Amino acid sequence: MGFENINIITDATGASAKTARQDRLPSGGIQASEQMAKTDLERVKRYKDMIQRVGRDLKIDPALIAGIISRESRAGNVLKNGWGDHDRAWGLMQVDVSPTGGNHTKKGDWNSEEHLRQATGILQYFIDRIGKKFKDWTEAQQLKGAIAAYNTGDGRVDSYSKVDENTTGKDYSNDVVARARWYKIHLFN
Repeated sequence: MGFENINIITDATGASAKTARQDRLPSGGIQASEQMAKTDLERVKRYKDMIQRVGRDLKIDPALIAGIISRESRAGNVLKNGWGDHDRAWGLMQVDVSPTGGNHTKKGDWNSEEHLRQATGILQYFIDRIGKKFKDWTEAQQLKGAIAAYNTGDGRVDSYSKVDENTTGKDYSNDVVARARWYKIHLFN
């Protein structure tokens, strides 16, 4: 099942105050997520064509890919030689290569289309897993759950009301969705 439009998710609350403080923003919420997306815009633009190809081919909204890139690596700005998370994650979308985490093998250069395809494929895997795990959730809820699972694993997504309970900052899917919706308007319109 492909989710082509991030706009199906209408209940995103944006970044937590903790995530917003990374940019010295006074509070969290949708405005904070949008400001962080705006801060990353010029860097994300460098990858626009690749993002669109991967999104089209894998049937994932390019704005969602951009939102994950913004959240995970600030479009590469926080990476050291392509590595982040204390050398446990690789590339723009931070594929977890840690044996105690995702245990993926890095593919391609950190800013390559091959990397984006791998990471987006991992997101698709979680879309499928969350869809099977929560058959009674709406398509929008499944997508938001899959975004949370991309960060924390599907085994740590237990309910929709607490979808971000175990994610970094306890806001991952809500922040990514808010950033993605901003990119949908300002980059992929």
